[in-house]
Amino acid sequence: MSLIEIILLLIIAAICGGIGQSIAGYSFGGCIVSIVVGFIGAIIGQWLMSKFNLPEFFTLSVAGKDFHVVWAIIGATIFSVLVGIITRGSKKNN
Repeated sequence: MSLIEIILLLIIAAICGGIGQSIAGYSFGGCIVSIVVGFIGAIIGQWLMSKFNLPEFFTLSVAGKDFHVVWAIIGATIFSVLVGIITRGSKKNN
C-alpha cells in the first residue's frame, strides 16, 4: 500500500468518523479521534454487515481493499453513542 493510499484511507475514515460523531451528537476531539472512530466504525459496520447478511451500500475500493462507507458511518455512530453513554455515565455530579 502506497503513502497516497494510506492518506486516502485516513481521509475517508476521518470523514466517516466525523459524520458518525455528528449523528450521535457527541464530539470527542479533533481529526485524529475522528480517524480512530472512523476505523473502529468500519470494523463494527463490517461485522454488522456480515453477521446479519446486510446488503453492501456505497463502497470505495482503495488498494484492493473495500471500504464500506455507509456501514462505517453506522458503526461510527454506534461506537460514538456507546462511548458517550459510558463517559457521560462515569462523570459525578458535584
